Amino acid sequence: MSDTVVVGLDVGGTSTRATALTLTGRRVGSGRAGGGNPTSHGAERAAVELLTALRAALVDLDPARVVAGTIGLAGAGRLLADPAGRAAFDRAWRDAGLRCPYAVHGDALVAYASGTAAPDGTVLIAGTGAITAQVSDLRLDRIADGHGWLLGDAGSGFWLGREAVRRLLADLDSGHTLGPLTTAALTELLGSAEVAARPRTTVDAAIQAVTQRAPVDLARLAPLVVDAATNGDPVATTLITEAAAHLADSVGRIRPAGAVTPVVLGGGLLTADTPLATAVRVEIARQWPDAPLRTAGDGAVAAAWLAARELPEVTDPGALHAHLFPTT
Repeated sequence: MSDTVVVGLDVGGTSTRATALTLTGRRVGSGRAGGGNPTSHGAERAAVELLTALRAALVDLDPARVVAGTIGLAGAGRLLADPAGRAAFDRAWRDAGLRCPYAVHGDALVAYASGTAAPDGTVLIAGTGAITAQVSDLRLDRIADGHGWLLGDAGSGFWLGREAVRRLLADLDSGHTLGPLTTAALTELLGSAEVAARPRTTVDAAIQAVTQRAPVDLARLAPLVVDAATNGDPVATTLITEAAAHLADSVGRIRPAGAVTPVVLGGGLLTADTPLATAVRVEIARQWPDAPLRTAGDGAVAAAWLAARELPEVTDPGALHAHLFPTT
């Protein structure tokens, strides 16, 4: 069993990470490549990054030792429904020298599995976007939000950035003195905190700065909200409180009241030490006081664990998970 290897990949919009593990939980290879999400980059480009990460992870291994693999990525359902996209991933898998089967799962399931081995529970992810999923028997069940920047993702990095700009525009319209957050937002958008003699000129310039870029780029303003809230800015603190309420609301859409299964928090806004993470933890604990609260860990390792737990040689998946994630 010590010679047997499984491979896990965590495919995201900015990076693709691969991990090779033995069934005893020893890491024997790792690789990293560029963003490989097929929805945002296209399947062919995604497959190139997948192959790059795989080759790096297998550089010191005989690919014949690999008996199973799991790929976790956002939009897994769309990839599986796209014959050309799946064919591109199949080719990358074979070109890496792998002949074993692989499974494709949504990134929400991988994030959940990086936080707990429990078969049932809930995962809440807040990064650029936001999504909640109910997990049953380690399969994604019901989903809430994840509707994208135009229709949803309430409480996400995009949402925080957009709301910061809205507060800025409201202050400029009313002639209010800008506070720390709105000053920082104006500087980020225009390169200066100076307000024109005719404030509407600054309003128009700020709007143009936003509309000239992809809407989702507003997420780059989220750290400004986090920093301002950390320093006690009341506008930013209000936004953090509202964001936490939105995120908890998305959990409540699909998680039963009084549920005691784990809740896993994922995404950069909830895994880092941020005011939003603290506020969400308080809100989750208030609504589900008996639920264990976990933080998502290494997605590539979790993907490898999902592959390993399906093998007959792994008789205690929970023990393997505890070895891989000793602090979750």
